[in-house]
Amino acid sequence: MRKRLSAALAIVLGLTFTVSPDAASVKAKVAFDKTFNFKAARTWQWAADAGQVILARTQGEDKEAVRRLAEPVIRDAVGAELRKRGVTEATAAPDLTLAYYLAMSVGSAAHTAGQFLPSTPEWGLPYFGPSTTALEAIERGTLVLDLSSAGHVVWRGIGEAGFSMDLDMKKREALLREAIRKVLEKYPPKQKE
Repeated sequence: MRKRLSAALAIVLGLTFTVSPDAASVKAKVAFDKTFNFKAARTWQWAADAGQVILARTQGEDKEAVRRLAEPVIRDAVGAELRKRGVTEATAAPDLTLAYYLAMSVGSAAHTAGQFLPSTPEWGLPYFGPSTTALEAIERGTLVLDLSSAGHVVWRGIGEAGFSMDLDMKKREALLREAIRKVLEKYPPKQKE
């Protein structure tokens, strides 16, 4: 019985420390139109409305203030990453049009006493009511980059990360740049010829 309790405690402690929001990493995924010829697309341009910020954190947040902080970073990082991939910014008639969407929300994770025990522990442990033993609130951010051709999205990259609410602005900027880098690493997509 002691082995089971120590194993359950080790699992709880391991989960508590591995979910640290300060060690945020970006998860990137993409989807694309398999019929579109990405090799022929050599130029890009920002959409007329380059991007949109969506906030779902607290009431009365100023989306425009967040946009003023984030958009220069997004524009700079996207331009640099696309240049690395041989796609240049066009002045007129681009092959691709780019738009971004930045969504930010707050998520939480909670651990309750006994949540990792089997469903029928009565034979070895006394009953105890569920109570929260750990509660963590983390900010979540999602960056979506859409590349369109002739008004249709042909490539969509999504970068997601969780981070602590007290993360300073330089670290937030670095996280945003990392998201853009990881998403655009997957551009152009590998296509069968």
